[in-house]
Amino acid sequence: MSIFKIRGGKKLKGEITPQGAKNEALQILSAVLLSPETITIHNIPDIVDVNKLIELIGDLGSKVERLGNGSCRFTSNNINTAFLETDEYRKKAAALRGSVMLLGPILARFGKATLPKPGGDKIGRRRLDTHFLGFQKLGARFNFDASEHLFHIDASELRGCYMLLDEASVTGTANVVMAAVLAKGTTTIYNAACEPYLQQLCLMLNRMGAKISGVGSNLLTIEGVDKLGGTEHTMLPDMIEIGSFIGLAAMTQSEITIKNCRIDMLGVIPDIFRRLGIKLEFRGDDIFIPSQERYEIETFIDGSILTVADAPWPGFTPDLISIVLVVATQAKGTVLIHQKMFESRLFFVDKLIDMGAQIILCDPHRANVIGLDRKQPLKGIKMSSPDIRAGVALLIAALSAPGTSEISNIEQIDRGYQNIEARLRAIGADIERVGGN
Repeated sequence: MSIFKIRGGKKLKGEITPQGAKNEALQILSAVLLSPETITIHNIPDIVDVNKLIELIGDLGSKVERLGNGSCRFTSNNINTAFLETDEYRKKAAALRGSVMLLGPILARFGKATLPKPGGDKIGRRRLDTHFLGFQKLGARFNFDASEHLFHIDASELRGCYMLLDEASVTGTANVVMAAVLAKGTTTIYNAACEPYLQQLCLMLNRMGAKISGVGSNLLTIEGVDKLGGTEHTMLPDMIEIGSFIGLAAMTQSEITIKNCRIDMLGVIPDIFRRLGIKLEFRGDDIFIPSQERYEIETFIDGSILTVADAPWPGFTPDLISIVLVVATQAKGTVLIHQKMFESRLFFVDKLIDMGAQIILCDPHRANVIGLDRKQPLKGIKMSSPDIRAGVALLIAALSAPGTSEISNIEQIDRGYQNIEARLRAIGADIERVGGN
């Protein structure tokens, strides 16, 4: 098992480019199974979860051609659905939560599928009800084999309908959309997620011949078509990486330029960091963060303590709550962090407290952060990464802390961040990977 060894407390400087969006990749790559024609995808992040999904798509019979520079060509004209019944598929799909995204395309095109209970982050219970209820409303029938932990799904007669999703789940909406594009008749999805990644999926499907209207809103209308064609698609830069790098610059008092950010698709993310007192400059499509000795958290207009909470888009993404929490530890002022969606995502704060942060964990969803205003820097310790986002938050904390820190279980970080240590070293970070392969 590898660890990161970090000698922190150093200012960084330079340019860094975000990878392609992980959360978009899992949807877009699954969608290649909807068509027998060739589909080329660009800006694919080279990370564990995405590579596992590409491997699964290849195992299903899609011809996968690596073109270099983050591009792949897929031709899915010879899919072997029998692979879904194999132990190899069950093992691989159970280890990858993103495997659930294969369901919509497979059900739409082939009428049946098998799914083991998916894996993924240990950040609390993550329901699949939105996916399954959506498929059922389209006419799919489910049977759960408790002895083998398998879902068997028959979707031989998918028909469009009106549905009100029980939650605005991004992956749930994406899966139902992918199933509906080839269903007979018209599907209307209300309370649909409208994140940029979902918009990207809908735009790609429309280029393939789908008829989806309402893209960017929470009311999608999908007129089913008989078949879809090929296309070419470029993924957005990863907004979670962009937010992580903004937090990194603030915590380490560094001057950093984040390149090619698609600022128009970042929503409230820049505004939330500005409310923490972080200065940002938009230079074309780049974000420049100047070196700041101190930054002060704003209060609400009436003087009460700022609350930062996650919410469905266009609200603040839950994947950046961990980053905001870490950044607040060295700010001047106090902020209440409210993580509404996942009940275990704040449990990494005990490591920050061990580093010297002043945080009160109110309950599984809320933490009160009292900023140290740089008067007491965090100190380096040994710690373990519990999940992808907490792992990077701890990495940012370690880079800001004088002394040596060690982070174990960094395989979690590798699942979401491409070659992170090399990219950080390029802007001056003292970080090395020790052990492992």
